Amino acid sequence: MHPSVHARANPDKAAVILAETGEVLSYGALDAQSNRMAHFFRAQGLGHEDVVAFMLDNHVGYYALTWGAQRSGLRYVCISSRLTQDETDYILENSGAKLLIVSASLADAAHALQSKIPHYATGGEIAGWPTLEDALADLPTNPIADERAGVDMLYSSGTTGRPKGVKVPLPAEPAIDAPNVLTMMSAAAFGLNADTIYLSPAPLYHAAPLRWSMTVHKLGGTVILMQKFDAAGALAAMEKYRCTAAQFVPTHFVRMLKLPEEARRAYDVSALRTAIHAAAPCPVPVKQAMIDWWGPVLYEYYAGSEGNGMTFTNSADWLTHPGSVGRALTGIVHIMAEDGESELPVRAEGAVFFESENVFEYHDDPEKTASSRNSKGWSTLGDIGWLDEDGFLYLTDRKSFMIISGGVNIYPQEIENHLITHPKVADVAVVGGPHPEMGEEVIAVIQPRDMADATDAFRDELTAFAREKLSGVKLPRRIDFMAELPRHDTGKLYKRLVRDAYWAKDKE
Repeated sequence: MHPSVHARANPDKAAVILAETGEVLSYGALDAQSNRMAHFFRAQGLGHEDVVAFMLDNHVGYYALTWGAQRSGLRYVCISSRLTQDETDYILENSGAKLLIVSASLADAAHALQSKIPHYATGGEIAGWPTLEDALADLPTNPIADERAGVDMLYSSGTTGRPKGVKVPLPAEPAIDAPNVLTMMSAAAFGLNADTIYLSPAPLYHAAPLRWSMTVHKLGGTVILMQKFDAAGALAAMEKYRCTAAQFVPTHFVRMLKLPEEARRAYDVSALRTAIHAAAPCPVPVKQAMIDWWGPVLYEYYAGSEGNGMTFTNSADWLTHPGSVGRALTGIVHIMAEDGESELPVRAEGAVFFESENVFEYHDDPEKTASSRNSKGWSTLGDIGWLDEDGFLYLTDRKSFMIISGGVNIYPQEIENHLITHPKVADVAVVGGPHPEMGEEVIAVIQPRDMADATDAFRDELTAFAREKLSGVKLPRRIDFMAELPRHDTGKLYKRLVRDAYWAKDKE
């Protein structure tokens, strides 16, 4: 299906509602606006497989741009508004974008860019820039003559280094309303359909909220879009709009659980049937608390923008396999030794590879693309994990985050998952810092719920708390405090920035 189909059948139905304001974009309006966008792209000289870039805040008009690009056979790059000027310029150059559209609210970031490609402002004015609204005013609302299905080309958020673009082929079936794997899985595994009222609390420049909310449009449901995640605001939106489905990351769960008990209980979320979460493994106590609160409505998957494979688990399976991210839903999971060639047995920890027919490449980076493959053609996202006897996958951590202290491999995720459950901790990052004898030492950087707790006494309390569950080698040798950790709006931690600060000091 496709939103254009639903526009013909039910033009007045809400395709998008902005949670904070109640602003509505109907399917009829979405179809008309996306057609205008398609005509605009053609007027700009953009043809099939050309690249267009968007740097936008969450607003209802975002989808007119993405659906306009999708029906024009374009690759559309959705850029994070949280990146540096250098990173944004790099993406524009690396992707080969021929057009840039920026929210007026991001005028300062727009003026800092060095890129000279054609550019337009939307949702207001950016000094010296033409506005998209003026350019669209007289364009037709009927489909362009050469419609063809396009695809996103998304870049990593740069949490571990330079953003990298994931480039997949345009759909083999050119029809804009052809079904895809995600649409079919959304219906079969997650129960999404035309009656779904779907809360999307994360930035649309991230793969999961963009792809899943556009999938809801393919199915004919309604997306409740948040401008920015707020724990109480998400619960209020779920109550107000009677949301039947929503998507979160573990950080969202943590922030909702850290609300006072009376605040959490003040909202009626009983309409919720499907709470999808991904992006990072969820600490077992956190997920158990969410199931206790919302019931067995949590559905977890593990996958990447690369689309090379996907695991899935529902609440019932997770309760019998706590900590797992599920069994393979697409592709076949293999756990490989350090060389990427030797397969390891059950419960042995190694690199997670997917055997899959899906093809991807890291744009303009053949070395990175080659490093993600082994000789069998299986691919990895860089995660470490293991399989149990039932085929359930358990993730240990990102290989790039591993700490090597005295020759011992230590994965920060286990330490973080324990420390975040302390009632006085709002957020935590565990990194390896330089040590003259051990090579690296384990450093825990804590964001307290109240910075007044950033004391030596609290350090001692956290050390004792860590000893309750962690072996001696995993205990943080240093605990520092930070008022706010550098997290992406998607919930992902810029761990590279935290770690690099310690290594930079070592070089001074």
